[in-house]
Amino acid sequence: MSKLLRRKAIQIEPAQSEHQLERIWSWPHLVALGVGAIVGTGILTLIGVGADRAGPAVLISFAIAGAICACAALCYAEMATAIPASGSAYTYSYSVLGEVFAWVVGWSLILEYSLVISTVAVGWSGYAVAFLKGLGIVLPDALTHGPAVTGSMLDGTLHFTQSGVNMPAIFIIFVVAGLLILGTKESARVNTALVVLKIATLILFVAVALPHFDPANLEPFAPVGYGSTPGENGVKYGMMGAAAIIFFAFYGFDAISTAAEETKNPERDLAIGIVGSMVACTIIYMIVAAAAVGALHYTKFANSPEPLALILRQIGQGGIATIVAAAAAIALPTVLLAFLYGQSRIFMVMARDGFLPTSLAKVSKRGTPARITVLTAIFVSFIAAVTPLDLIASLANAGTLCAFIAVAVCVLVLRRREPTRAGGFRTPAAWLVAPAAIIGCLYLFTSLQALTQESFFIWNGIGLLIYLTYGIARSRASEPATR
Repeated sequence: MSKLLRRKAIQIEPAQSEHQLERIWSWPHLVALGVGAIVGTGILTLIGVGADRAGPAVLISFAIAGAICACAALCYAEMATAIPASGSAYTYSYSVLGEVFAWVVGWSLILEYSLVISTVAVGWSGYAVAFLKGLGIVLPDALTHGPAVTGSMLDGTLHFTQSGVNMPAIFIIFVVAGLLILGTKESARVNTALVVLKIATLILFVAVALPHFDPANLEPFAPVGYGSTPGENGVKYGMMGAAAIIFFAFYGFDAISTAAEETKNPERDLAIGIVGSMVACTIIYMIVAAAAVGALHYTKFANSPEPLALILRQIGQGGIATIVAAAAAIALPTVLLAFLYGQSRIFMVMARDGFLPTSLAKVSKRGTPARITVLTAIFVSFIAAVTPLDLIASLANAGTLCAFIAVAVCVLVLRRREPTRAGGFRTPAAWLVAPAAIIGCLYLFTSLQALTQESFFIWNGIGLLIYLTYGIARSRASEPATR
């Protein structure tokens, strides 16, 4: 039991260590990283999935998911400035809660980041394929999407209804991985430029779609109700059912916390990056969602792989639709960049701790963990190639909800254990905000489809088995001085 609950004393790698990262991020770069991670597949692609499940009430789904994420973001800001080390929720849990909790959170983060990257790659593929089709280049259908599945693993009804391999998704993952290996400075510059392009694209969409706003498109406002109603194959419909999948659209700020060791002034810049990007993105989302749902009845773009472009075509703006599809194809990789960056840093920290081969944590001459980045790209490209969009987005949410709950719990435990601990940011009304994040995340988890919940528990069951048979013996953590 003492091994399961041992806590790690956090310290940054020495400057000359082969595992030390270069400090290059300032708060404008972090805000851009956060906006680049948050604004992406969620609004460009998943708005169609959310509208299918909630109708126009998807507007409230966005507000609910955003409020829960805002509470979690405040908790992340406090933990990131109190423990300015790479690893995000995994590192915070290791320092505050203990090793076994850190393993579960780290294992869940592997699920989250890997599936986020895969989801975004699949979303990018939808826009890229549509853009190429507009240019007269038609790719074989079987090479543009993964297989579709229905049923449940537990009752033996799981089966594939469609086959395919998403080759464009594999392509873009390796392009972004190559950019990250090239260097963090270069990645930051490209990310900032693409974020500007992405925001300009959304402004263009709103400017064109908003004049077509028709209140009649908001009727019926909540065709499936305001709760979470089970539908076919365990999918949850209704406003809260949509919120559970749309939740995917808001996170990404947690990727900022993985940049702690590469931030020039972490106690100040991390909080600005996390909170600032969440505020900016919430405003952007509400405006874009209102313009989309008001311009075209949700039944006409629900579940489209490129809903914003489809809306523009339906209102007679085919030329603008092509521009939006092209811009999305160009700018969506900023999300891939942010999460592939974060995933590689989490893997790197787990390798430092002995849970993965320590050689994987080695930093290249260009200041990047090249080995772990390549390994991550191979892993997530396989998932993107063979998994349908709604399933991986939903499953990614499960891993994220686990991490968000852990960070909120860390805030409460640290406040109780070390009430005077110094930090650059303190969560306001922490004893209200942190419990709100925990309760909200738990409720969203219950609103996920049954297959997602089953997959999440199976994934963590496998993870605990690996930890007990392999990880616990190889952990490099020393026994804590205090409990």
